[in-house]
Amino acid sequence: MPLIPKSFKVKKKLSIFIFISIVAILSIGYLFVEKRIYLETAAIFLFVLAIIQVFALQFFLKNQLKNEVIKNNYRQRIDQVKHELETSETLAEHKSIYLSNMSYEVRTPLSTVLGMLNMLKQTELTSDQIAQVEIAEYSSKHLLQLVNMVTDNAEADAGNLKLNVLTIDLKTDLSRLFKVFEYQAWEKGLEFEYKFMSEENDKFLVLGDIGRIQQVLTNLINNAIKFTNSGKISVIVDQTIGIDDDQIVTFYIKDTGVGMKPEEVKRIFSDSEESYNTSMMRDYRGWGIGLSISHQLVKLMGSELKLESKENEGSTFYFSLQLKKTLNIKTEEEAFNPILLNEFNVLVAEDNRMNQKVIKFLLERQGADCTFAKNGLEAVELYKILDFDMVFMDIYMPDMDGYQATKFIKETQKYSDNNTPIIAVSASAFEEDIENAKRAGIDDFLAKPIEVVRLKELLIKYSKTDTSA
Repeated sequence: MPLIPKSFKVKKKLSIFIFISIVAILSIGYLFVEKRIYLETAAIFLFVLAIIQVFALQFFLKNQLKNEVIKNNYRQRIDQVKHELETSETLAEHKSIYLSNMSYEVRTPLSTVLGMLNMLKQTELTSDQIAQVEIAEYSSKHLLQLVNMVTDNAEADAGNLKLNVLTIDLKTDLSRLFKVFEYQAWEKGLEFEYKFMSEENDKFLVLGDIGRIQQVLTNLINNAIKFTNSGKISVIVDQTIGIDDDQIVTFYIKDTGVGMKPEEVKRIFSDSEESYNTSMMRDYRGWGIGLSISHQLVKLMGSELKLESKENEGSTFYFSLQLKKTLNIKTEEEAFNPILLNEFNVLVAEDNRMNQKVIKFLLERQGADCTFAKNGLEAVELYKILDFDMVFMDIYMPDMDGYQATKFIKETQKYSDNNTPIIAVSASAFEEDIENAKRAGIDDFLAKPIEVVRLKELLIKYSKTDTSA
């Protein structure tokens, strides 16, 4: 039943009172004319009625004034809330822009470091030098994992969660990740072990989102190392249970760290923000948000993150995923076998000289000839006068960015005739950047640091010449 406003009720009562007053005045007048009452009596009745009307009018005006004051207060409060909301949205937008810029600024030089280390690995090195290069590479990849974790966690915290299901080899893909943490644990004086348990003679891979799985494991292993001062970190990937076409994979992350009290374990995955503001969360800085996001990601993948912990003895986080089996088998790639067999000319728009060296090394190893442009304007001019089979376009460059350069290239007659593939290259690999690249008419996206496997995929996909398998 709808509620009737109080002001409407007051007005209704006043209308009834006025109607009764009019009826009373007419009645007194009628009785006086008919000489049924004397003049003095009629005057007394009218005087009393006038007093009552004055009090009623005063009550009505007082209520009207009170209602206006309340309305004004509500308007001011609404305006204040709107202002606070706009301020919050502005701060959130600034935070997002800052995070995007920070990620870009870190990933750009990091891609150069990883590229140079990759080049160094191809040279003649002693066993000690190889170990040193591997440590530097693992440390760089660890830094990259941390950058990705921060940006991915921000995306998860905003509720922008999506799964990208692909064929994955858990042992191969996760071994690289665990190697990064192995060095990190050693630096802290901790033992670190990881083990893969699988069915005998398993000749299948699984379908899953390796990025999200790595993100959860990165959060959990980081916390395990952070809150363990002595002892061991153990990671177990159990693939021993198969059901028809599905594989049950359980991940265990065990530590001998500070652990938690039973009441803290109950609160740790609470959806309420109160759980992040307790003294426990102040003592274990960074623990709450990372676990909350891991909890969300595991839930998105159809499971639940579990925790067993004992104070001063350690914690075990674990979760199980039901992943589809696939017979797609990954083949080992020949490191020095070029993909491109025929002459293949590539235009690379890249303003950073060190990154130019890295991408030149990677492309030439695949059989491509590179021509470089240091900004978008130069890329457009080179495209007009030279013939290219593919364009790698950095998004953020001085004078003219990659979006504008792509627009001008696509307006040329040469592009209309050849439809040259244009690949965006950027360390800023946010979903928004990828969408902007698509809207600009760019064919595909290559994130920095450049992964050789992904680069080969793009060369095979877009090259018009014959390629090796």
